[in-house]
Amino acid sequence: MIIPKNIEDLATYVETGKNVFFFTANWCGDCSFIKPAMPEIEAAHPDYTFIEVDRDVFMDVAVEWGIMGIPSFVVIEDGKETGRLVNKLRKTKEEVNAFLTSVAGKRSQI
Repeated sequence: MIIPKNIEDLATYVETGKNVFFFTANWCGDCSFIKPAMPEIEAAHPDYTFIEVDRDVFMDVAVEWGIMGIPSFVVIEDGKETGRLVNKLRKTKEEVNAFLTSVAGKRSQI
């Protein structure tokens, strides 16, 4: 999991590659629930680079992207959003894996 240090660092991952942006915050109980499963989720989806985005540090980005509830996941491939799992509900490993598999499946159909 990559943790960007500043907005410029974060921007480099938006522009190129297949990236999953994991919006989280230290105080978020539902984020703490999914974090231990993230290494397994990452291993199950090796085509993606995972970027952890602290919503409180990058609040302007969260607002611009419409991230109000966390944890949330946004998939961006070469500068284009291809999927999002954005709401305030707790997410399970199975839900996140199913979401990422569905995004990859849509991409292979194009």
